[in-house]
Amino acid sequence: MYEKAKYQLEQLQRIMQELALWQATPPEATAFDSVEPFCIDTMNAHEWLQWVFIPRMYAIIESNASLPHKMAIVPYIEEALKEKDTVEIQRLIEPLRAIEEICNTQNDYT
Repeated sequence: MYEKAKYQLEQLQRIMQELALWQATPPEATAFDSVEPFCIDTMNAHEWLQWVFIPRMYAIIESNASLPHKMAIVPYIEEALKEKDTVEIQRLIEPLRAIEEICNTQNDYT
């Protein structure tokens, strides 16, 4: 389960880099203080993926903690990036859907 999730996170990062959505520098420190879901008030969707979601998922995997369940990131990403090229966004969504599936069915693995 962790290996599959880690692989999908790596795919997500690779696709973000290919689509030029990966940033070299993080947002301002205050952007991380948001209490809104997905830091919607302080970060763009791709920033949240890179600077919050991916690092948190790696931390969970590395500590062998329970993966989040009832995860629903894809609808937010689809809405937030709806102005982008549909084919590119679908490439980005594929690993996210896989991660959601892994997380939402984690009890099937135990």
